[in-house]
Amino acid sequence: MLICDSALMEIPFSDNPFRDGQISRRSPEPCALVIFGATGDLTRRKLVPAIYNLAHEGQLPAGFAIVAFARRPKTTEEFRAEMRAAVEQFSRFPLNAGVWDALAAGIVYHRSEFAAPEEYAALRETLAQLDRRRNTSGRRLFYLACAPSEFATVIEQLGAAGLVEPRGPQRIIVEKPFGTDLPSARELNRVVTGVFDESQVFRIDHYLGKETVQNILSLRFANAIFEPLWNQKYVDHVQITVAESLGVETRGAFYERAGALRDMVSNHMMQLLALTAMESPSSLAAEDIRNEKVKLLRAIRPISPASVGDCTVCGQYARGTIGGKLVAGYRDEPNVAPDSATETYVALHLHLDNWRWAGVPFYLRHGKRLPKQTAEIAVQFKPSPPVLFAAASAVPLQPNVLALRIQPDEGIAIRMNAKVPGTTLNIQPVKMDFPYGGSFGDSSPDAYERLLHDAIADDSTLFLRGDEVECTWALTDSIRAGWETNRAEPAFYEAGSWGPREADEMLERDGRQWRRP
Repeated sequence: MLICDSALMEIPFSDNPFRDGQISRRSPEPCALVIFGATGDLTRRKLVPAIYNLAHEGQLPAGFAIVAFARRPKTTEEFRAEMRAAVEQFSRFPLNAGVWDALAAGIVYHRSEFAAPEEYAALRETLAQLDRRRNTSGRRLFYLACAPSEFATVIEQLGAAGLVEPRGPQRIIVEKPFGTDLPSARELNRVVTGVFDESQVFRIDHYLGKETVQNILSLRFANAIFEPLWNQKYVDHVQITVAESLGVETRGAFYERAGALRDMVSNHMMQLLALTAMESPSSLAAEDIRNEKVKLLRAIRPISPASVGDCTVCGQYARGTIGGKLVAGYRDEPNVAPDSATETYVALHLHLDNWRWAGVPFYLRHGKRLPKQTAEIAVQFKPSPPVLFAAASAVPLQPNVLALRIQPDEGIAIRMNAKVPGTTLNIQPVKMDFPYGGSFGDSSPDAYERLLHDAIADDSTLFLRGDEVECTWALTDSIRAGWETNRAEPAFYEAGSWGPREADEMLERDGRQWRRP
């Protein structure tokens, strides 16, 4: 379905209307963002509001354009009106009419089925018009915001229509989940690299766009007080927690197929682990950073079926109370089998077989219907020798902990011991807290803002590489295979608690306990 030129000729492009009155960074070259599945919630709630925020801050190139590719019948004007309403509802900035009008002038709607070859020929013509009118010069960013079952179809159609040049200025962003296990991830890697070069593929994980996650490398390698201690000589253990107070809500059918291990651990949590524990890259170039992440993931000690019971726990929430409100158990949620064995909680005890982390346990946990919505990385250091203050202090000294809060209040906190003012020696733990919002004032950009900006600028640092995805699936597949071999049933935990008792016992066997974030 061709889009007439009039939809593409509404404003001149000699100046950048997004930058009026703004001090902006060096901007990437003009390009066209083609969103497949553009009428879905992801586009409405995240992508277009993120693009608007970038425009508001002057970080889009002058000729930036959006082609919305979707099945639903609507006009360009209708789609623009819907996206304006989405920006008003979900943007972190109030809607500025001038900024929105400049952005909306470059938005066109292209109705099509994903498997219709003739429509990709029409898309090619639409993009050629954008090249002429908005100086995009063949630079395309294809965003797969459609269902994962459509990924291969769209990629193959793009290749068949001649819309991709090997190592050309076209790039593709693939949303999670990138496969559902190792074989499917390998197959999708085969499909996408059959059309695009690996350097053109951006596998997105929105956790990598969060400020605290990005700050992990800065914290570690830009501060001489931390990196010398970041190893098995000084670190007792590391805990990574991603807790959700919500249940599966309306996603029961999806969650029955995925479960907590596939939905969260195989991607977000593995990324947090990799960034926390990786070696220093030789530079900040994307490939150098991703090389170190892959090395770290390959150092994770394999989990055999015989050991899966000792180093993993799977749980499922039962009825309970959160915030004073009674909530249903997982098996009572819509579209969930009444005898479902799907896990809504996972705890892992991992070891990294390399010099830096030999003997240091890494504990990971994720669950739904936990007491609060929070995510943090906590590095607990070994205790001080009990030779100076043990006898005089009223309470045992607490070990130092460095906690990186990822959500909801992004920041960094350090627990240390200090003397209480007075005539007696009373040492108690105190916390030094560095909240991003309180320290820098401005609200942090949404994760999608950073990731979309980087993709437009052809910076793949915060995106996953194909071998990285396969490493994480290999680990989670081995865990699931162990559960199936041992016929492991999920341990029930009351909604509003911090998970099943078995997860506490896993740490207690090591003489440790979970933190309360």
